Amino acid sequence: MAGHSKWANIQHRKGRQDAKRGKIFTKLIKEITVAARLSGGDVSMNPRLRAAVAEAKEENMPADNITRAIKKGTGELEGVNYEEIRYEGYGINGAAIIIDCLTDNKQRAVMDVRHALSKHGGNLGTDGSVVFMFKHCGSLIYEPGTDEDKVMEIALEAGAEDIVVDEEDGSIEVITPPNDFMAIKEAMEAAGLKAVVAEVIMKPNMETIFTGDDAVKMQKILDMLDDLDDVQDVYTSAVIED
Repeated sequence: MAGHSKWANIQHRKGRQDAKRGKIFTKLIKEITVAARLSGGDVSMNPRLRAAVAEAKEENMPADNITRAIKKGTGELEGVNYEEIRYEGYGINGAAIIIDCLTDNKQRAVMDVRHALSKHGGNLGTDGSVVFMFKHCGSLIYEPGTDEDKVMEIALEAGAEDIVVDEEDGSIEVITPPNDFMAIKEAMEAAGLKAVVAEVIMKPNMETIFTGDDAVKMQKILDMLDDLDDVQDVYTSAVIED
């Protein structure tokens, strides 16, 4: 992994996300609606909803949009009934991929996911085929130059599981239990530590670096999956090098 920079990869990923900002609101509205439907519309009592609302506010979503999405989830307003589905598959050279969907049409979702995988050399797997290669956790990433001692002190006191410093670039990642993610994120922010990336993810236990033609093919698979309307999140063991 010589020369591999977590920070460079994060910046690359954020750049791709920024280019697709039109889809971000749609994803967030779906997530808020489902979170409210599953555990109620009280943000203080629903960690998943609190995380979704916080992300929506960071993306400057209007408050009225957030309120409507919550009310659709709780049944106060009529809305689409989305179903959560997870697909597992493989990309180039067997790289593991998890695709999380929120859909109102399971048949359409699986057909689109299968097509996106197979079009560029991947394939759909069975339930459980790759999920064991990932850890469900919260991830808070701080840019190079952030006070490492302060991050460690506040994060561990707040209940973080681990702090990982990237030796190549100096970025810092705080790993949290998924249910404690928002509480730890808020504790870090109260101490003046704002993460550049903050999300609950499926984190790969091992990463595979892709370069050259394989990197191009793998990126096409990930982009095609991410562009699907039913897809909320895509996680992979692949790291694409420029």
